[in-house]
Amino acid sequence: MGRTMDKDMTSGSPARLLLKFSIPMLIGNLFQQMYIIVDSIVVGKFVSSDALAAVGATGSLMFLIIGLAFGLSAGISIVISQYYGAKDYDNVRKTFATATYTVIGAAIIMGTLGFFLCHALLKLMNTPESIIDQSTIFMKITFAGILGVTCYNGIAAVLRALGDSITPLIFLALASLLNISLDLLFVTVFHWNVPGVACATVTAQLVSAICCIIYALKRVKILQMPLKDFRPDKEIFKKCLKLGIPVAVQNALISISMIAMQSVLNGYDNVAIAANTAYQRIEQLVLQPGMSIGAALTAFTGQNIGAGRLDRAKKGFYSASCIITVFSLIMLPTIYFGGEAIMKMFIKSSDFEVMRMGVRALRITCFFYLPVGMIFTARNFLSGTGDINVPMIMSFNEVLCRVAFALTLPLFIGVYGIWWATSLNWTITAIIGILRVASGKWKTKSVVRINSVEA
Repeated sequence: MGRTMDKDMTSGSPARLLLKFSIPMLIGNLFQQMYIIVDSIVVGKFVSSDALAAVGATGSLMFLIIGLAFGLSAGISIVISQYYGAKDYDNVRKTFATATYTVIGAAIIMGTLGFFLCHALLKLMNTPESIIDQSTIFMKITFAGILGVTCYNGIAAVLRALGDSITPLIFLALASLLNISLDLLFVTVFHWNVPGVACATVTAQLVSAICCIIYALKRVKILQMPLKDFRPDKEIFKKCLKLGIPVAVQNALISISMIAMQSVLNGYDNVAIAANTAYQRIEQLVLQPGMSIGAALTAFTGQNIGAGRLDRAKKGFYSASCIITVFSLIMLPTIYFGGEAIMKMFIKSSDFEVMRMGVRALRITCFFYLPVGMIFTARNFLSGTGDINVPMIMSFNEVLCRVAFALTLPLFIGVYGIWWATSLNWTITAIIGILRVASGKWKTKSVVRINSVEA
């Protein structure tokens, strides 16, 4: 077999390893965000602000359904990284086989639920009648093709747990270019409008999934096994559920808080919804480095916990925190002074009110990029150690704070209370995670029982 790109992260400079691992992930995440961003740009520029609002109104609901499936993949990734760090390659293969059945099963269940419940849920969120039909069509098409995005993210999580963040990037980059081409074809040539961007995204995601699966089966030697052995392992499945269900619940709780905020936002007009859609697309770009460092820290921590290197795992947390701090300080002035220029990418020049509201939203939250970065750092570090319940508690706090602030602050300061609610929520949640890391209680949570070699 050809050379593979798995990476042992139990030796070498933690900061250097995290950066080397996270940069391809960052590029990959940016490509993945291009699915959503290009959809928004195309409908915002070539269709209407109502079409942009229709696409944006689906985000929190789609994250709720898809996030449940992703949670299971996250649990599998943690188990694989710890077995890999412990050099237990037989159980790495068993976990990979278990992952395949789990991800496909979750995708079928979540896709079916999302397809049939999306209209009722949009109604429950007070989605304006002027956009609810377009939003429903967008969601139905996306959930019908959910297998592509769940399989890609499942296999990508396995490869990253083995230290390979480059291969998923390559296939995702190709799929992103395909998505851009199909978006322009379906919307500007065929005039399929909102359904067109959904079809483009589903097609591109399926292509990236197929490519990643073929690579994993054909080129990654550590994952290869006879077909008769490619079956789920009961004990490993229990471990994956033990770690995956809290992550799934965590994602669900975050989604619920987002749905609550979207429901409050839907009480305003389409201008506010469109402005928030553009704002969220920019915010997701800004948050990608934090997400990438966090994901790299999960793999780094998992491998070092599996190898008994608790001291080294903690050094990784400190290194990631320093990287996040530097990035946050750079992005604050960039977004505060350059937000209007970026916002113009998503909005027609004539939509003055949408532009004004979106820029002001960015200027509120840009002062809180460090807290949200520390959420990713603390949450992913704790997940990598196996201390999975605390990230779930952090997410539960997000629900309480975001909903409470979103319901109360707009009463005093209007629609901008939505974005102040986000900022305050980030700060409180980050403090919870940092305190847990400082407590040291994560040291006893590994799912792989080994002797510590901590210095």
